[in-house]
Amino acid sequence: MKKYKSTIDRIRLSREKTDFVKAKIKSSTDAATYIRQFYHEDMTIYESAFILLLNRSNNTIGYAKISQGGIAQTVIDAQIVAKYAIDTLATGVIIAHNHPSGERKPSESDREVTERIKKVLEIFGCLLLDHVILTEDDHFSFADEGVL
Repeated sequence: MKKYKSTIDRIRLSREKTDFVKAKIKSSTDAATYIRQFYHEDMTIYESAFILLLNRSNNTIGYAKISQGGIAQTVIDAQIVAKYAIDTLATGVIIAHNHPSGERKPSESDREVTERIKKVLEIFGCLLLDHVILTEDDHFSFADEGVL
């Protein structure tokens, strides 16, 4: 009989200081402005998605790039979003992704992933506060439009 060796990641809860500009997010415009700093010339080239992680006071406690796709789509995985929310003990999450085409309106896929992530986060007592779609000059907010 063959014995198998395996490795396992050890995960620990710890706090690490980094150079991270904290901000209070009071509106979708605050969220869009804050998240724009993570995009550069890629805003009009390919889709990518970021999340903002917030505490109960809506202060940012972290952010992460969660996906990068092609010119017309990117995959936003609910498990990855939940992992970051749990790791940071976030109580609120804002998802953002860009539309290189300049179209503000969410696609049906955007609506579906928003609902899926909302349900997953609720299991952990975390709220999906908004899903912001960025274009070069504007943004769409699911929360502002009453979709979330």
